[in-house]
Amino acid sequence: MGLVHPLHVLGSLFSGGCSKDICMRALIALFTGLLTILASSGSALAQSLIRDTEIEIMLRDYTDPFLRVAGLEPTDVGLFIIADPSINAFVTGGQNIYMHTGTILEASDPLQIKGVLAHETGHISGAHLARTGEAMNQAAIPMFATLGLGVLAAIAGEGGAAGALMASSQQFGALQFFTYTRTQESAADQAAVRFLEETGTSAAGLMEFFERFRYQEAFSPARRFPYFRTHPLSSARVASLREAVARSPYADQPESPEEIARLERVQAKIYGFMAEPGHVFYRYPESDQSLPARYARSVAYYHDARMDEAREEIESLIEEEPDNPFFFELYGQMLFESGHAEESIQYHQRSVDLMPQAPLLRINLAMSMIAADDDMYLEDAQQHLRVALDIEPDNSFAWYQLSIVHERNGDTARAQLAIAEQSYALGDSGRAMQFASRARPQLEPGTPDWYRASELLAVAQASLPSGGQQRQRRLGFTE
Repeated sequence: MGLVHPLHVLGSLFSGGCSKDICMRALIALFTGLLTILASSGSALAQSLIRDTEIEIMLRDYTDPFLRVAGLEPTDVGLFIIADPSINAFVTGGQNIYMHTGTILEASDPLQIKGVLAHETGHISGAHLARTGEAMNQAAIPMFATLGLGVLAAIAGEGGAAGALMASSQQFGALQFFTYTRTQESAADQAAVRFLEETGTSAAGLMEFFERFRYQEAFSPARRFPYFRTHPLSSARVASLREAVARSPYADQPESPEEIARLERVQAKIYGFMAEPGHVFYRYPESDQSLPARYARSVAYYHDARMDEAREEIESLIEEEPDNPFFFELYGQMLFESGHAEESIQYHQRSVDLMPQAPLLRINLAMSMIAADDDMYLEDAQQHLRVALDIEPDNSFAWYQLSIVHERNGDTARAQLAIAEQSYALGDSGRAMQFASRARPQLEPGTPDWYRASELLAVAQASLPSGGQQRQRRLGFTE
Protein backbone atom coordinates (compact mmCIF):
# COMPACT_ATOMS: atom_id res chain seq x y z
CA MET A 1 0.00 0.00 0.00
CA GLY A 2 1.13 3.56 -0.76
CA LEU A 3 0.22 6.94 0.60
CA VAL A 4 -3.24 8.11 -0.41
CA HIS A 5 -3.41 11.80 -1.24
CA PRO A 6 -6.42 13.53 0.39
CA LEU A 7 -7.45 15.09 -2.93
CA HIS A 8 -7.79 11.64 -4.46
CA VAL A 9 -10.09 10.62 -1.63
CA LEU A 10 -12.26 13.69 -2.11
CA GLY A 11 -12.39 13.24 -5.87
CA SER A 12 -13.71 9.70 -5.43
CA LEU A 13 -16.16 10.81 -2.75
CA PHE A 14 -17.60 13.73 -4.73
CA SER A 15 -17.86 11.77 -7.95
CA GLY A 16 -20.61 9.78 -6.30
CA GLY A 17 -22.28 12.75 -4.61
CA CYS A 18 -22.35 13.52 -0.90
CA SER A 19 -24.45 15.27 1.68
CA LYS A 20 -23.49 18.74 2.99
CA ASP A 21 -22.39 17.25 6.33
CA ILE A 22 -20.26 14.57 4.71
CA CYS A 23 -18.72 17.09 2.33
CA MET A 24 -17.73 19.41 5.17
CA ARG A 25 -16.17 16.55 7.11
CA ALA A 26 -14.27 15.55 3.99
CA LEU A 27 -13.10 19.12 3.49
CA ILE A 28 -11.79 19.21 7.07
CA ALA A 29 -9.97 15.95 6.40
CA LEU A 30 -8.47 17.50 3.28
CA PHE A 31 -7.09 20.50 5.16
CA THR A 32 -5.76 18.19 7.89
CA GLY A 33 -3.98 16.14 5.25
CA LEU A 34 -2.52 19.22 3.61
CA LEU A 35 -1.24 20.49 6.95
CA THR A 36 0.39 17.11 7.57
CA ILE A 37 2.11 17.27 4.18
CA LEU A 38 3.34 20.80 4.82
CA ALA A 39 4.58 19.91 8.30
CA SER A 40 6.59 17.02 6.92
CA SER A 41 8.35 19.24 4.36
CA GLY A 42 10.84 20.40 6.98
CA SER A 43 12.24 16.90 7.39
CA ALA A 44 14.74 17.53 4.60
CA LEU A 45 16.85 19.51 7.05
CA ALA A 46 16.68 16.90 9.81
CA GLN A 47 19.99 15.44 8.70
CA SER A 48 23.49 15.27 10.09
CA LEU A 49 25.84 18.18 9.50
CA ILE A 50 29.57 17.51 9.41
CA ARG A 51 32.42 19.80 10.36
CA ASP A 52 35.77 19.40 8.69
CA THR A 53 38.31 22.18 8.28
CA GLU A 54 39.81 20.89 5.03
CA ILE A 55 36.46 20.55 3.26
CA GLU A 56 35.09 23.80 4.64
CA ILE A 57 38.14 25.77 3.48
CA MET A 58 37.87 24.31 -0.02
CA LEU A 59 34.17 25.17 -0.32
CA ARG A 60 34.78 28.64 1.11
CA ASP A 61 37.54 29.22 -1.42
CA TYR A 62 35.05 28.25 -4.13
CA THR A 63 32.12 30.29 -2.81
CA ASP A 64 33.44 33.53 -1.32
CA PRO A 65 34.52 35.10 -4.66
CA PHE A 66 30.97 34.65 -5.98
CA LEU A 67 29.49 36.19 -2.85
CA ARG A 68 31.74 39.23 -3.17
CA VAL A 69 30.90 39.95 -6.82
CA ALA A 70 27.23 39.47 -5.90
CA GLY A 71 27.59 42.29 -3.37
CA LEU A 72 27.29 39.97 -0.38
CA GLU A 73 29.53 39.77 2.67
CA PRO A 74 30.95 36.21 2.88
CA THR A 75 30.91 36.24 6.69
CA ASP A 76 27.14 36.83 6.56
CA VAL A 77 26.53 33.68 4.50
CA GLY A 78 26.59 30.30 6.21
CA LEU A 79 28.03 27.32 4.37
CA PHE A 80 27.09 23.89 5.72
CA ILE A 81 27.91 20.32 4.69
CA ILE A 82 25.32 17.56 5.04
CA ALA A 83 26.46 13.95 5.36
CA ASP A 84 24.27 12.51 2.62
CA PRO A 85 25.37 10.51 -0.46
CA SER A 86 22.64 11.96 -2.67
CA ILE A 87 23.22 14.94 -4.94
CA ASN A 88 21.79 18.14 -3.53
CA ALA A 89 22.58 21.76 -2.72
CA PHE A 90 20.11 24.38 -1.60
CA VAL A 91 19.59 27.69 0.14
CA THR A 92 17.40 27.97 3.23
CA GLY A 93 17.06 29.82 6.52
CA GLY A 94 18.05 33.17 5.04
CA GLN A 95 21.61 33.34 3.69
CA ASN A 96 22.66 29.73 4.27
CA ILE A 97 23.97 27.36 1.62
CA TYR A 98 23.79 23.62 2.29
CA MET A 99 25.67 21.04 0.23
CA HIS A 100 25.42 17.25 0.38
CA THR A 101 28.64 15.24 0.45
CA GLY A 102 27.19 13.32 -2.51
CA THR A 103 27.46 16.45 -4.67
CA ILE A 104 31.16 16.72 -3.87
CA LEU A 105 31.78 13.01 -4.51
CA GLU A 106 29.94 12.99 -7.84
CA ALA A 107 31.71 16.05 -9.24
CA SER A 108 34.23 15.14 -11.92
CA ASP A 109 35.81 18.59 -11.85
CA PRO A 110 36.00 21.50 -9.38
CA LEU A 111 34.23 23.66 -11.95
CA GLN A 112 31.06 21.60 -11.48
CA ILE A 113 30.96 22.33 -7.76
CA LYS A 114 31.81 25.97 -8.38
CA GLY A 115 28.96 26.20 -10.90
CA VAL A 116 26.47 24.80 -8.38
CA LEU A 117 27.70 27.19 -5.68
CA ALA A 118 27.49 30.15 -8.08
CA HIS A 119 23.91 29.10 -8.88
CA GLU A 120 22.97 28.95 -5.19
CA THR A 121 24.60 32.36 -4.73
CA GLY A 122 22.27 33.57 -7.47
CA HIS A 123 19.31 32.45 -5.39
CA ILE A 124 20.60 34.41 -2.39
CA SER A 125 21.38 37.58 -4.34
CA GLY A 126 17.96 37.42 -6.00
CA ALA A 127 16.21 37.03 -2.63
CA HIS A 128 14.41 34.03 -4.10
CA LEU A 129 13.88 32.35 -0.75
CA ALA A 130 12.09 35.39 0.66
CA ARG A 131 9.87 35.57 -2.41
CA THR A 132 9.00 31.88 -2.44
CA GLY A 133 6.48 32.35 0.39
CA GLU A 134 4.69 35.02 -1.60
CA ALA A 135 4.68 32.77 -4.67
CA MET A 136 3.19 29.91 -2.65
CA ASN A 137 0.47 32.21 -1.36
CA GLN A 138 -0.32 33.31 -4.91
CA ALA A 139 -0.36 29.71 -6.10
CA ALA A 140 -2.77 28.80 -3.31
CA ILE A 141 -5.39 31.26 -4.58
CA PRO A 142 -6.43 29.31 -7.71
CA MET A 143 -6.08 25.99 -5.86
CA PHE A 144 -8.41 26.91 -3.02
CA ALA A 145 -10.77 28.77 -5.34
CA THR A 146 -11.16 25.59 -7.37
CA LEU A 147 -11.54 23.56 -4.17
CA GLY A 148 -14.30 25.89 -3.07
CA LEU A 149 -16.13 25.50 -6.37
CA GLY A 150 -15.82 21.74 -6.02
CA VAL A 151 -17.40 21.83 -2.55
CA LEU A 152 -20.26 24.00 -3.80
CA ALA A 153 -20.83 21.64 -6.71
CA ALA A 154 -20.87 18.67 -4.34
CA ILE A 155 -23.35 20.34 -2.02
CA ALA A 156 -25.54 21.09 -5.06
CA GLY A 157 -25.53 17.39 -5.89
CA GLU A 158 -23.23 17.65 -8.93
CA GLY A 159 -20.88 14.88 -7.88
CA GLY A 160 -19.15 14.49 -11.24
CA ALA A 161 -18.37 18.18 -11.55
CA ALA A 162 -17.23 18.30 -7.94
CA GLY A 163 -14.81 15.43 -8.47
CA ALA A 164 -13.35 17.02 -11.60
CA LEU A 165 -12.90 20.39 -9.89
CA MET A 166 -11.33 18.88 -6.78
CA ALA A 167 -8.96 16.72 -8.84
CA SER A 168 -7.80 19.70 -10.93
CA SER A 169 -7.36 22.16 -8.03
CA GLN A 170 -3.87 20.97 -7.15
CA GLN A 171 -2.80 21.21 -10.80
CA PHE A 172 -3.90 24.85 -11.03
CA GLY A 173 -1.84 25.75 -7.96
CA ALA A 174 1.16 23.74 -9.12
CA LEU A 175 1.13 25.33 -12.59
CA GLN A 176 1.24 28.82 -11.09
CA PHE A 177 3.99 27.92 -8.61
CA PHE A 178 6.11 26.09 -11.20
CA THR A 179 5.92 29.12 -13.48
CA TYR A 180 7.52 31.09 -10.64
CA THR A 181 10.19 28.44 -9.88
CA ARG A 182 11.16 28.18 -13.56
CA THR A 183 11.69 31.93 -13.57
CA GLN A 184 13.73 31.62 -10.37
CA GLU A 185 15.95 28.89 -11.76
CA SER A 186 16.58 30.74 -15.00
CA ALA A 187 17.46 33.92 -13.10
CA ALA A 188 19.85 31.99 -10.82
CA ASP A 189 21.48 30.42 -13.90
CA GLN A 190 22.07 33.80 -15.51
CA ALA A 191 23.39 35.24 -12.26
CA ALA A 192 25.72 32.24 -11.88
CA VAL A 193 27.18 32.77 -15.35
CA ARG A 194 27.78 36.43 -14.51
CA PHE A 195 29.43 35.59 -11.18
CA LEU A 196 31.62 32.98 -12.84
CA GLU A 197 32.68 35.40 -15.59
CA GLU A 198 33.45 38.20 -13.13
CA THR A 199 35.73 35.86 -11.18
CA GLY A 200 37.43 34.58 -14.32
CA THR A 201 35.95 31.10 -13.91
CA SER A 202 34.57 28.89 -16.65
CA ALA A 203 30.82 28.36 -16.54
CA ALA A 204 31.20 25.10 -18.47
CA GLY A 205 31.21 23.18 -15.19
CA LEU A 206 27.63 24.22 -14.41
CA MET A 207 26.52 23.13 -17.88
CA GLU A 208 28.38 19.84 -17.54
CA PHE A 209 26.77 19.21 -14.16
CA PHE A 210 23.28 19.66 -15.60
CA GLU A 211 24.01 17.62 -18.73
CA ARG A 212 25.49 14.73 -16.70
CA PHE A 213 22.24 14.32 -14.79
CA ARG A 214 19.74 15.35 -17.44
CA TYR A 215 18.47 11.75 -17.44
CA GLN A 216 16.98 12.52 -14.01
CA GLU A 217 14.11 14.30 -15.73
CA ALA A 218 12.88 10.91 -16.97
CA PHE A 219 12.52 9.61 -13.42
CA SER A 220 9.52 9.98 -11.18
CA PRO A 221 9.99 12.73 -8.54
CA ALA A 222 10.46 10.07 -5.84
CA ARG A 223 13.45 8.57 -7.67
CA ARG A 224 15.21 11.78 -8.65
CA PHE A 225 18.17 13.14 -6.76
CA PRO A 226 16.92 15.82 -4.35
CA TYR A 227 18.73 18.53 -6.31
CA PHE A 228 16.67 17.88 -9.42
CA ARG A 229 13.40 17.75 -7.51
CA THR A 230 13.98 21.31 -6.27
CA HIS A 231 15.90 22.51 -9.37
CA PRO A 232 13.84 21.12 -12.28
CA LEU A 233 15.52 21.25 -15.67
CA SER A 234 13.75 22.14 -18.89
CA SER A 235 14.87 22.13 -22.50
CA ALA A 236 14.49 25.89 -22.74
CA ARG A 237 16.47 26.44 -19.54
CA VAL A 238 19.32 24.16 -20.62
CA ALA A 239 19.42 25.74 -24.09
CA SER A 240 19.52 29.24 -22.62
CA LEU A 241 22.29 28.28 -20.25
CA ARG A 242 24.28 26.60 -23.04
CA GLU A 243 24.12 29.80 -25.09
CA ALA A 244 25.26 31.91 -22.12
CA VAL A 245 28.18 29.57 -21.48
CA ALA A 246 29.20 29.67 -25.14
CA ARG A 247 29.38 33.47 -25.02
CA SER A 248 31.61 33.47 -21.95
CA PRO A 249 35.25 34.39 -22.64
CA TYR A 250 36.28 31.80 -20.04
CA ALA A 251 34.16 28.92 -21.39
CA ASP A 252 37.16 26.83 -22.48
CA GLN A 253 39.42 27.69 -19.55
CA PRO A 254 40.11 24.47 -17.62
CA GLU A 255 40.60 24.17 -13.90
CA SER A 256 44.18 24.11 -12.65
CA PRO A 257 45.85 20.73 -11.94
CA GLU A 258 46.35 21.88 -8.35
CA GLU A 259 42.61 22.45 -7.84
CA ILE A 260 41.79 19.09 -9.43
CA ALA A 261 44.27 17.36 -7.11
CA ARG A 262 42.78 19.21 -4.13
CA LEU A 263 39.28 18.02 -4.97
CA GLU A 264 40.48 14.44 -5.47
CA ARG A 265 42.00 14.25 -2.00
CA VAL A 266 38.88 15.78 -0.41
CA GLN A 267 36.73 13.25 -2.27
CA ALA A 268 38.98 10.45 -1.04
CA LYS A 269 38.72 11.71 2.53
CA ILE A 270 34.91 11.91 2.38
CA TYR A 271 34.67 8.45 0.83
CA GLY A 272 37.02 7.02 3.44
CA PHE A 273 34.80 8.30 6.24
CA MET A 274 31.37 7.79 4.68
CA ALA A 275 31.71 4.42 2.91
CA GLU A 276 32.17 0.94 4.33
CA PRO A 277 35.85 -0.11 4.46
CA GLY A 278 35.29 -2.83 1.87
CA HIS A 279 33.92 -0.30 -0.60
CA VAL A 280 36.87 2.00 0.07
CA PHE A 281 39.39 -0.79 -0.60
CA TYR A 282 37.57 -1.63 -3.85
CA ARG A 283 37.59 1.98 -5.07
CA TYR A 284 41.14 2.63 -3.81
CA PRO A 285 43.00 -0.72 -4.01
CA GLU A 286 46.44 -1.15 -2.45
CA SER A 287 47.93 -1.15 -5.93
CA ASP A 288 46.96 2.52 -6.15
CA GLN A 289 49.73 4.41 -4.36
CA SER A 290 48.45 7.90 -5.22
CA LEU A 291 48.05 10.37 -2.39
CA PRO A 292 44.20 10.38 -2.51
CA ALA A 293 44.13 6.56 -2.42
CA ARG A 294 46.40 6.39 0.63
CA TYR A 295 44.33 9.13 2.29
CA ALA A 296 41.12 7.14 1.84
CA ARG A 297 42.71 3.85 2.90
CA SER A 298 44.22 5.34 6.07
CA VAL A 299 40.70 6.12 7.25
CA ALA A 300 39.30 2.78 6.07
CA TYR A 301 42.04 0.81 7.80
CA TYR A 302 41.27 2.64 11.01
CA HIS A 303 37.54 1.99 10.69
CA ASP A 304 38.36 -1.66 9.99
CA ALA A 305 40.35 -1.88 13.27
CA ARG A 306 43.63 -2.31 11.35
CA MET A 307 45.49 0.37 13.26
CA ASP A 308 49.01 -0.67 12.26
CA GLU A 309 48.16 -0.34 8.58
CA ALA A 310 46.33 2.93 9.24
CA ARG A 311 49.43 4.32 10.94
CA GLU A 312 51.62 3.19 8.04
CA GLU A 313 49.44 4.98 5.48
CA ILE A 314 49.06 8.25 7.40
CA GLU A 315 52.77 8.33 8.24
CA SER A 316 53.58 7.95 4.53
CA LEU A 317 51.37 10.96 3.84
CA ILE A 318 53.06 13.03 6.54
CA GLU A 319 56.47 12.07 5.17
CA GLU A 320 55.38 13.23 1.71
CA GLU A 321 53.79 16.49 2.95
CA PRO A 322 55.24 17.33 6.38
CA ASP A 323 53.52 20.73 6.45
CA ASN A 324 49.99 19.49 5.78
CA PRO A 325 47.92 20.18 8.94
CA PHE A 326 45.09 17.87 7.89
CA PHE A 327 47.29 14.76 7.88
CA PHE A 328 48.39 15.52 11.45
CA GLU A 329 44.76 16.21 12.39
CA LEU A 330 43.70 12.82 11.03
CA TYR A 331 46.52 11.03 12.83
CA GLY A 332 45.54 12.73 16.08
CA GLN A 333 41.91 11.84 15.56
CA MET A 334 42.72 8.18 14.96
CA LEU A 335 44.81 7.99 18.12
CA PHE A 336 42.27 9.88 20.23
CA GLU A 337 39.34 7.75 19.15
CA SER A 338 41.29 4.52 19.68
CA GLY A 339 41.98 5.42 23.31
CA HIS A 340 45.43 7.03 22.99
CA ALA A 341 44.48 10.57 23.99
CA GLU A 342 47.86 11.61 25.36
CA GLU A 343 49.73 10.30 22.32
CA SER A 344 47.32 12.19 20.05
CA ILE A 345 48.23 15.56 21.60
CA GLN A 346 51.50 15.93 19.70
CA TYR A 347 49.77 15.44 16.35
CA HIS A 348 46.92 17.81 17.12
CA GLN A 349 49.47 20.33 18.41
CA ARG A 350 51.35 20.11 15.12
CA SER A 351 48.14 20.71 13.15
CA VAL A 352 47.46 23.84 15.23
CA ASP A 353 51.03 25.05 14.78
CA LEU A 354 50.59 24.73 11.01
CA MET A 355 47.13 26.36 10.92
CA PRO A 356 46.58 28.39 14.11
CA GLN A 357 43.56 30.27 12.72
CA ALA A 358 41.44 27.08 12.37
CA PRO A 359 39.09 26.78 15.39
CA LEU A 360 38.22 23.12 14.85
CA LEU A 361 41.89 22.13 15.02
CA ARG A 362 42.24 23.91 18.37
CA ILE A 363 39.09 22.22 19.68
CA ASN A 364 40.52 18.83 18.69
CA LEU A 365 43.73 19.63 20.58
CA ALA A 366 41.86 20.82 23.66
CA MET A 367 39.68 17.71 23.64
CA SER A 368 42.76 15.47 23.62
CA MET A 369 44.32 17.47 26.46
CA ILE A 370 41.15 17.15 28.54
CA ALA A 371 40.83 13.41 27.85
CA ALA A 372 44.49 12.81 28.80
CA ASP A 373 43.30 13.16 32.41
CA ASP A 374 46.38 15.14 33.46
CA ASP A 375 45.65 18.52 35.01
CA MET A 376 48.91 19.90 33.64
CA TYR A 377 47.15 20.25 30.26
CA LEU A 378 44.07 22.12 31.50
CA GLU A 379 45.42 25.66 31.25
CA ASP A 380 46.52 25.14 27.65
CA ALA A 381 43.23 23.43 26.82
CA GLN A 382 41.31 26.41 28.18
CA GLN A 383 43.42 28.82 26.13
CA HIS A 384 42.83 26.88 22.90
CA LEU A 385 39.09 26.76 23.53
CA ARG A 386 38.97 30.49 24.22
CA VAL A 387 40.76 31.22 20.93
CA ALA A 388 38.40 28.89 19.07
CA LEU A 389 35.35 30.55 20.63
CA ASP A 390 36.63 34.00 19.71
CA ILE A 391 36.43 32.81 16.09
CA GLU A 392 33.26 30.69 16.44
CA PRO A 393 31.32 32.03 19.45
CA ASP A 394 28.34 29.78 18.69
CA ASN A 395 30.28 26.50 18.68
CA SER A 396 28.27 24.55 21.24
CA PHE A 397 30.75 21.68 21.43
CA ALA A 398 33.60 24.05 22.37
CA TRP A 399 31.46 25.55 25.15
CA TYR A 400 30.78 22.05 26.47
CA GLN A 401 34.50 21.23 26.50
CA LEU A 402 35.20 24.52 28.30
CA SER A 403 32.62 23.61 30.95
CA ILE A 404 34.59 20.40 31.61
CA VAL A 405 37.81 22.39 32.05
CA HIS A 406 36.15 24.78 34.53
CA GLU A 407 34.60 21.89 36.46
CA ARG A 408 37.94 20.09 36.66
CA ASN A 409 39.44 23.33 38.01
CA GLY A 410 36.73 23.52 40.68
CA ASP A 411 35.17 26.63 39.10
CA THR A 412 31.52 25.54 39.16
CA ALA A 413 30.12 28.99 38.38
CA ARG A 414 32.03 29.31 35.11
CA ALA A 415 31.26 25.69 34.26
CA GLN A 416 27.56 26.51 34.60
CA LEU A 417 28.01 29.67 32.55
CA ALA A 418 29.68 27.64 29.80
CA ILE A 419 26.73 25.21 29.81
CA ALA A 420 24.40 28.21 29.53
CA GLU A 421 26.40 29.37 26.48
CA GLN A 422 26.25 25.88 24.99
CA SER A 423 22.49 25.72 25.50
CA TYR A 424 21.94 29.15 23.97
CA ALA A 425 24.06 28.20 20.93
CA LEU A 426 21.85 25.13 20.48
CA GLY A 427 18.69 27.24 20.68
CA ASP A 428 17.61 25.83 24.05
CA SER A 429 16.59 29.07 25.77
CA GLY A 430 15.05 27.34 28.77
CA ARG A 431 18.22 25.45 29.62
CA ALA A 432 20.32 28.55 28.98
CA MET A 433 18.19 30.49 31.48
CA GLN A 434 18.44 27.68 34.01
CA PHE A 435 22.25 27.52 34.01
CA ALA A 436 22.79 31.29 33.68
CA SER A 437 20.58 31.82 36.73
CA ARG A 438 22.66 29.28 38.67
CA ALA A 439 25.95 30.86 37.60
CA ARG A 440 25.23 34.56 38.16
CA PRO A 441 24.88 34.55 41.99
CA GLN A 442 28.27 32.83 42.26
CA LEU A 443 30.07 35.31 39.99
CA GLU A 444 31.53 38.58 41.21
CA PRO A 445 29.15 41.44 40.28
CA GLY A 446 30.50 43.78 37.64
CA THR A 447 32.89 41.26 36.09
CA PRO A 448 32.62 40.33 32.38
CA ASP A 449 31.36 36.85 33.28
CA TRP A 450 28.65 38.33 35.57
CA TYR A 451 27.51 40.67 32.81
CA ARG A 452 27.48 37.79 30.33
CA ALA A 453 25.35 35.66 32.65
CA SER A 454 22.95 38.61 33.05
CA GLU A 455 22.84 39.11 29.29
CA LEU A 456 22.11 35.43 28.67
CA LEU A 457 19.29 35.54 31.21
CA ALA A 458 17.70 38.55 29.54
CA VAL A 459 18.13 37.36 25.96
CA ALA A 460 17.10 33.77 26.67
CA GLN A 461 14.02 34.92 28.55
CA ALA A 462 12.99 37.13 25.64
CA SER A 463 13.54 34.36 23.10
CA LEU A 464 10.62 32.30 21.94
CA PRO A 465 11.04 28.54 22.26
CA SER A 466 12.78 27.16 19.19
CA GLY A 467 13.23 23.74 17.76
CA GLY A 468 16.39 21.74 18.20
CA GLN A 469 19.22 22.52 15.87
CA GLN A 470 20.59 20.04 13.42
CA ARG A 471 23.03 17.65 15.02
CA GLN A 472 26.57 18.49 14.05
CA ARG A 473 29.55 16.22 13.88
CA ARG A 474 32.94 16.27 12.33
CA LEU A 475 33.90 13.43 10.05
CA GLY A 476 34.34 10.33 12.14
CA PHE A 477 33.29 11.92 15.41
CA THR A 478 29.75 12.51 16.69
CA GLU A 479 29.36 15.48 18.98
